[in-house]
Amino acid sequence: MNDREASFDLILPPAIAQKAVEAGVKKAHTDGLSLILLAILAGAFISLGGMFFTVVTAGGSALPYGVTRLLGGVVFCLGLILVILAGAELFTGNNLMVMAWASGRISTRLLLRNWGIVYLGNLIGALATAILAYFAGYYQMGGGIVGQQVLTIAINKCAIPFGQGVALGILCNALVCLAVWLTMSARTTTDKIVAILFPISGFVAMGFEHSIANMFFIPMGWLLYRFDSQWVQAHVSALDFTHLTLSGFLNNLVAVTLGNIIGGTLLVAMIYWFIYQRPKEQA
Repeated sequence: MNDREASFDLILPPAIAQKAVEAGVKKAHTDGLSLILLAILAGAFISLGGMFFTVVTAGGSALPYGVTRLLGGVVFCLGLILVILAGAELFTGNNLMVMAWASGRISTRLLLRNWGIVYLGNLIGALATAILAYFAGYYQMGGGIVGQQVLTIAINKCAIPFGQGVALGILCNALVCLAVWLTMSARTTTDKIVAILFPISGFVAMGFEHSIANMFFIPMGWLLYRFDSQWVQAHVSALDFTHLTLSGFLNNLVAVTLGNIIGGTLLVAMIYWFIYQRPKEQA
């Protein structure tokens, strides 16, 4: 019985591991222009998921806290669904490329080249989306409750201590990379969406930290705070903006990025590489 018959047309884990290696090789050799454009798209896609999350969770809810977080997590899945199905390059998901590196299929230089270009492109896409959303006035929705949520999210993220940010980043990208891993087992669009749904909604509901999402959340709050002071005074003057600074943003981004790399590479990519791809003695 082959893998297809045994898994009802789904790809089994050993084959997923090989597919992940081949995907890493392909990503490593993508030309720079295509890579950065695909990365900009991914930054925008994740930001759209962030906007959706903000709207759904804004204004307080009559629902229990956990249910509201769950709903926010489900709609945030929009971001990774667009990345996987429409095609884009996401830094956190590309941490799985370590499997190709560990197999000797790509060099350290090619791995870091991909990560550097994609990280920069994700940042550009997220910042561009934040600027566009600001000028679109989306924070004024619901009589301003969306803007209040924008600022609350940004402030809370900037206030996270460095060590906690690393830990939250580790937990987040373990789930993100597992979501990407699961989509590699899928044969249909529906399979891929279902594979994304629970890991991504889970990390969002549990408050884990995603570096690319934060490239949207924090600048969006900063733009509102800095460039619409009249609106801020009228709607959220009681908030403490002490941490909503460039240094607060960078502290969060460095900590969460470090955590994301650890979670994606060590807790997912290297474990599955060791199980399925490491050289083994012949019986």
